[in-house]
Amino acid sequence: MMFMNIILLYFVGLFMFILSMIFLFNKLNLTIEFIMMNYNSMQLEFLIYLDWVSLMFLSLVLLISSLVLMYSLMYMEGDMNLKRFFILVLMFVLSMIFLIICPNFMGLLLGWDGLGLTSYCLIIYYQNWKSFNSGMVTVLLNRVGDVSIMMIISLCVTLGSWNGLFYEFNFYLLSMLLLLSAITKSAQLPFSVWLPLAMAAPTPVSSLVHSSTLVTAGVYLLIRYNFYLFYNSINDLLLLISSMTMLMSGLMANFENDLKKIIALSTLSQLGLMMSILSLGKIDLSYFHLVIHALFKSLLFLCSGILIHQMLNNQDIRFMGNVMVYYPFVSLIFFISTLSLCGFPFFSGFYSKDLIMEILLMSKMNFLSMLMLFLATLLTVSYSVRLLMVVFLNFSNKFNSFILLNENNLMSISMILLYFSSLMIGYFLFNLFSLEIIILNLQQKTLVLSLCLIGVFFGIFMSKLSLLNWLLNIKIYLMSMWGSSLFYELINFYPLKYSLFMYKMLDKGLMEYMFSYGIKNFLLKMFLKFLVMNFFLYLNLFMMFILLLILLLII
Repeated sequence: MMFMNIILLYFVGLFMFILSMIFLFNKLNLTIEFIMMNYNSMQLEFLIYLDWVSLMFLSLVLLISSLVLMYSLMYMEGDMNLKRFFILVLMFVLSMIFLIICPNFMGLLLGWDGLGLTSYCLIIYYQNWKSFNSGMVTVLLNRVGDVSIMMIISLCVTLGSWNGLFYEFNFYLLSMLLLLSAITKSAQLPFSVWLPLAMAAPTPVSSLVHSSTLVTAGVYLLIRYNFYLFYNSINDLLLLISSMTMLMSGLMANFENDLKKIIALSTLSQLGLMMSILSLGKIDLSYFHLVIHALFKSLLFLCSGILIHQMLNNQDIRFMGNVMVYYPFVSLIFFISTLSLCGFPFFSGFYSKDLIMEILLMSKMNFLSMLMLFLATLLTVSYSVRLLMVVFLNFSNKFNSFILLNENNLMSISMILLYFSSLMIGYFLFNLFSLEIIILNLQQKTLVLSLCLIGVFFGIFMSKLSLLNWLLNIKIYLMSMWGSSLFYELINFYPLKYSLFMYKMLDKGLMEYMFSYGIKNFLLKMFLKFLVMNFFLYLNLFMMFILLLILLLII
């Protein structure tokens, strides 16, 4: 029954993709409006806005979620709460749909809050302390974005409408709040801490939620409301934030040893790339990279899930090695997805990434941002090559403890479907969009490829490097996200410590003893005294009083 529902979801996704092509070629868009309530000049309405962007994103979410659910049938087999897991994933997909089709800020909040809550429930699915802590960090940092959306709603009351897409509000505070909500959901620099921590979730959740849908919700929001960034020159701020995020995540991933965290940091890097091209106003190009990245990144997570599954739930890449001999099928898919991530020529990632880099070279940009973006590109290639060297080509590793089982057929089918779609989508979309005219000289044109080549050599060097002795202080500093995770620990430590002290002393101590127990004990003591000592005396007096009354009445 569950399998049939997954197949239905897959075909609905395919139908949405065909519909998006029809909308794109005929330049259609469709707006459906349900007015719930009028209040003065404000209308509380539920809007559904369908154009080729929203339909293609819907098809992407439905296709990836159906294939991930198919994969989960085997990956989560034997789990006690499998039904709950599926319900949570479907609730997540539903809130994603609300987010995509609503141009109204009120409808947007419905999907936005739904995403936060269901992702929290999915992160704490394996109920241990690490999951609880990660879930709490995630939900608290995402609340910042939720609150900024609520503040946008209250600001829009003064402006006269909640339809941010159909009106152009030239309002500085609104643009800043919109940027804040987008960078919290897409884990840009001050709020990047939650994305590597969210890897405590099961691997199918990481594949669906933390690579392709939830983290791209902020990018999708800025694609929709892109004109707000240019009214008040907030796009310069966004460029700085995104380029710093790219550089930081690239550096961190080169020193990381956890397989899922490396892939999470690469997601962070690619989100920075999408944001940086959005800050130049290239909406189509950012969306193009979003779609391609979602497909190959979810595929990378599914491959890593199989490896973790077969390695007795071990995620440390230092204990892996020589995987290519044991699992050639998974290795092939992992290789090709990683090459797409690097932007290797004629794989799907190349078409969007190379174009983005060439447009960055053509644009008016300061030297610092340009340097950071190109250094981050080099580091992307570097950590990808390091990952491949350590996990697949490290023949000297003797620690690997494989259960030499074949991969399950259902897992393989879902991965093959995703693999072919991610392989072909780059060339397909590249021919579909009439994008940009590139005018560069030969040196600039080959700059990106030469950077990739340098990155390959740097990655081989990093894979041979022992990080146990030297570079330890640098590693600790880089792993703390340029000190931002340490900063969060500091600002949370003392308030939480003293609030626990107050809770123990006042709430559970003095107040509880004085008021709850004190009043209760006092009343009980009084009542018992009354019962034990005075009950019979009072009863006899009362009976005598009644007898006297009766006698008086008779007389």
